[in-house]
Amino acid sequence: MSDTDKVFAGSIPKIYDEYLVPLIFAHYAADIAKRIAALSPSTILETAAGTGAVTRAVTAALPPGIRYVATDLNEPMLAIAAQRQGEDPRMAWRQADATALPFGDAEFDVVCCQFGAMFFPDRVKGYAEAKRVLRPEGTFVFNVWDRIEENVFADDATAALGKMFPDDPPRFMVRTPHGYHDKAVIRADLEQAGFRHISIETLAAVSRAPTPEYVAFAYCQGTPLRNEIEARDASKLQAATDLVAEALRSRHGSGAVEGKIQAIVIEAR
Repeated sequence: MSDTDKVFAGSIPKIYDEYLVPLIFAHYAADIAKRIAALSPSTILETAAGTGAVTRAVTAALPPGIRYVATDLNEPMLAIAAQRQGEDPRMAWRQADATALPFGDAEFDVVCCQFGAMFFPDRVKGYAEAKRVLRPEGTFVFNVWDRIEENVFADDATAALGKMFPDDPPRFMVRTPHGYHDKAVIRADLEQAGFRHISIETLAAVSRAPTPEYVAFAYCQGTPLRNEIEARDASKLQAATDLVAEALRSRHGSGAVEGKIQAIVIEAR
């Protein structure tokens, strides 16, 4: 993973929340919320909370009186999450590294993480930290993206940008968001961290957008893919976005578009 893969700064957090969350994250946030609600927890920790897609979904599904702590390493993302959540006495917000959590042992009934494990520099350490702060019989619920070929818009964007920068194609989407999908590896990492009861399943859905331009803007300017484009030629950000939009129009049409997305969902106890 490149150092820039973890940089969500500038206008990226706002675009990410306004465009990418409804495009690809909301469906899986609702899925995690349903799973957590079925566990009836009283204390929940979220790591790598981003702009709060899961936070909003989970808190909407749970009753008053719970304790929910949302954390992220990236303060600009967490600031948007807190703003979007609004006043909620159940909530606490804290900048924290998922691989070095500032909490005591056995504090939480549930630890959840949406599409964050791919960014952990040491996944076994991150999983071990989740296990450490879980109470006995607690549950770690998280998801990761499946391989990029199962996620149509991300694959289309990566292929188009490869044509613009053939000598050094931007590979952020392949390398990081879609780079940790081997179920055997995921299970082995969790077992090394001390989990013994592990459920892993594949969950497909459909990503929808009003236009190809919406999708191109979301991926090229609302993710660290933007950092890769600008590192190659900052003057070409809009041209790169337009190129991706044209590729999407060619494949999916110029009106409302839809494409398959697919994730892997894990519950570990």
